[in-house]
Amino acid sequence: MDEVQAPTTLLEAVRFFADPDRALSFLAAVRWPDGNVKCPTCGGTEVSFLSTRRLWKCKNDHERQQFSIKVGTIMEDSPIGLDKWLPAIWLIVNCKNGVSSYELARGLKVTQKTAWFLLHRIRLAMQESGGVLGGPGSTVQIDETYIGGAGRWMNAKRRKKALKGKGSAYATPRAIYSACWRRAGA
Repeated sequence: MDEVQAPTTLLEAVRFFADPDRALSFLAAVRWPDGNVKCPTCGGTEVSFLSTRRLWKCKNDHERQQFSIKVGTIMEDSPIGLDKWLPAIWLIVNCKNGVSSYELARGLKVTQKTAWFLLHRIRLAMQESGGVLGGPGSTVQIDETYIGGAGRWMNAKRRKKALKGKGSAYATPRAIYSACWRRAGA
């Protein structure tokens, strides 16, 4: 399969993934970058493509010989097509402030319940990819700070109570994570 260029805007993503064959080839290139399609059941590489149904069929004899591109992904067991999944993933990944299900529903022309389902599946996949703070041989340092209201805006009685002792009685503790990756023994 040829290397496919990813879209850069939402409009390009919607147009690009509207073609089912292009969406399938894009996802296949992402899932199997070496170009060798593997059976999710047995791991065999002897597979043939059934173009009329957009499925692959494994030559080995076992249950579930036929499989689609969705098998083993967050899109599995979903009747929603790739023309909705892929622009939704593009939109969620590229919006720095997040996306609501109502905004996603308007953008993809689906119901709010469908957009909510898409959001939860995609967020689950993003959550499970993890590995942001840790890793083998790394040290993570966690500092704690108190963030609260400024003393000058408080009532005198409240300010006196808040500024006593260690930290504020009215401040909310929030952990600020600063990751320091160091090799073991450093």
